[in-house]
Amino acid sequence: MTTSPSAAVTTTAADLTWTWPFDRSRYQQRAELTSQEVAALQQLGTDLRRRSGRHDPQIPAWTAIRWLLRPLDDVRASLWCPDSSYHRQGVNDAIAIVLLRCAQQSRTFWCWTAEDWLQLIGTSAATFSTSAPGWVDGTARSTLAAYAYLLGGFTAFDRLGGFQRLPLSWRVFGKELVDRAQEQVNRVLNGWGYRIESGADARVSPVLCQALLLNRSPLLEDLTTEAFAWLRQHPAMRRPHVGALHAIQRAVASLGFCEPPPSPFRGRMPEIEGTAPSWADWVERWHDTSTLSPKARATARTVLSKIGRWLAEQHPEITEPAYWTRQTCASWIAALDRMSIGDYNQRRGGLGDRAGQPISAETKSGYLTATRAFFRDCQEWEWIPRRFDPVRALATPRTVLAMLGPDPRVIADEIWAKLLWAGLNIQPEDLPTSYNSLRYPIELLRAVALAWLFSGQRSDEIVRLRVGCIRWQHDGFPIPGDSHEILAEDLVCLLDIPTHKTGTAFTKPIDPLLGKAIEVWEAARPNQPALVDRKTGERVDFLFANRARRVSKHYINETIIPMLCRKAGVPAADVRGNITSHRARSTIASQLYNAKEPMTLFELQEWLGHRTPEATPRYARITPNTLARAYNDAGYFARNVRTIEVLVDRDAVASGQAAAGEPWQYYDLGHGYCTTRSSSSVHIGWLAPAAISTRRKTPAKRNCWRQRKTYSGC
Repeated sequence: MTTSPSAAVTTTAADLTWTWPFDRSRYQQRAELTSQEVAALQQLGTDLRRRSGRHDPQIPAWTAIRWLLRPLDDVRASLWCPDSSYHRQGVNDAIAIVLLRCAQQSRTFWCWTAEDWLQLIGTSAATFSTSAPGWVDGTARSTLAAYAYLLGGFTAFDRLGGFQRLPLSWRVFGKELVDRAQEQVNRVLNGWGYRIESGADARVSPVLCQALLLNRSPLLEDLTTEAFAWLRQHPAMRRPHVGALHAIQRAVASLGFCEPPPSPFRGRMPEIEGTAPSWADWVERWHDTSTLSPKARATARTVLSKIGRWLAEQHPEITEPAYWTRQTCASWIAALDRMSIGDYNQRRGGLGDRAGQPISAETKSGYLTATRAFFRDCQEWEWIPRRFDPVRALATPRTVLAMLGPDPRVIADEIWAKLLWAGLNIQPEDLPTSYNSLRYPIELLRAVALAWLFSGQRSDEIVRLRVGCIRWQHDGFPIPGDSHEILAEDLVCLLDIPTHKTGTAFTKPIDPLLGKAIEVWEAARPNQPALVDRKTGERVDFLFANRARRVSKHYINETIIPMLCRKAGVPAADVRGNITSHRARSTIASQLYNAKEPMTLFELQEWLGHRTPEATPRYARITPNTLARAYNDAGYFARNVRTIEVLVDRDAVASGQAAAGEPWQYYDLGHGYCTTRSSSSVHIGWLAPAAISTRRKTPAKRNCWRQRKTYSGC
């Protein structure tokens, strides 16, 4: 029988006392039945289920199995059961089923395994009804599970199908204690935004009952940190119960009985396979030492794992970074330049049609960046000798750099306008499933959607906004730091952005629509515990948090954007790829840069939160319409038509000198250049008088000036 770390015979709470109801050591635990005992059970048959106070216990058949009845009767006395003949008969039926199975196997229930109990209870209610005798009552299966739990230590609840854990926990622990534990947890979770009372989060109750059963105690005080760690490893607590167990531990931790749960996704990285063991050790050592962000370290670890598999195939003699030379670097760059998607992957699942296609220039540059960081750190930390310069030996080739550059993937104006309309008109029925609408209130969804459509921030920065990030400033309010300027007449909404990818916290103006949506959510937001911001390491009150958990940064891509695309009737992808959270940043920046009264590049840099202006052109692109308008305003063709003015010497034409070969046409090519044309040749023409007075004339120009005629406009 499996026991938990916190299993106890007696546990005392502040106002309730509970004692483990059954002690196996008090009974004779013989495994085999004698032939007389088997015959007695067969003789009694269906009388076993009709046993009551009126039966004669002195009958030899009852006397023969008295020692076997004693633990069954004691368990009956310890079980909580509603005071009704229906439930009492269910208990009698359960005892009769156990005894008849003992007669069939000639073995007592003391030696039954989990499989034996599972065959008796059935993997589903339908299976139990098929195998059980026809006279079995409907409540017998739940009572059988209680006997299996108390007599045989049965805990394979995950194999019972759609089994109700709450009635089972009531029978074992008593209704009062179980309801008290549920009320404590539900009160905390409902305060965080869970909707247990309305049935929206119905998974919490069965998982809590199962946790109490596995922990062998109905008291939350016994759900210690060690007990929760043990529960996570139990087969019955695997998916889909992990999320509910995480919420329960958070609630129990808030009551002061255990520590908060660890992040359910932290530290789960697969072992490096296909490389030399020593290379994998070096990669793990660097990963544990590097101070890069967790995402950057994980990406570099994947790249270094690919390098290890490439080495194992092409250079098996190189098993450590200390063995690398400039020739090895050149070989790796050459292999990377010819690499395809899926090459040297540990797992090739999920690639689809992309498998075998050449990797992009951005991927090649990223791989070389990770390789340079690895060898630079190993040399700086004096782990390996300096045999080459990583910056030079692993530099990105110029052919690859030529294909890199600013390329903002702007969403077309007509599609973006429809997405804006959809975001401003979100309704609960627009959500893909009722579960999502119950998990996050509609006020939160509207605020997140408008933040994506109006803030121009990365998804990670949106979900890391803090409570109170919106500030309103009105006409006449002086600008901080400048006593001579005041804000514009209109109401200005300011948004405080936390520390982000490229810089520290800053404040930016946004559309008041977003500010009002955030205020509506703040008014409806349930009180949440402070959570750790992984970027800064401090405990903060996240704006977009519900049920004691911050909204995931992937929620915008996986739920918000598909929902808006469906409502707007636009595809989730265009010629530039999928519509993602980051493309909104490029779209908004480009629209601000191409507005009728556009932002300057430096103003846009401040609004986007870039540290340097070099990063801003990667988001802002001049649209073709703006470029066409500027081109038309420049008047390229008209300017050249005005520049090349043809002047005709009418006197030369009238006198016949033009026919004799004298110059009669003059072409003004702009300041300092002109030509004359005769019937047989083209000559240099004249300069404007203003130019002659300020510029030194060449002999050719002086000759041109001597041939000059007087014309109006010259």
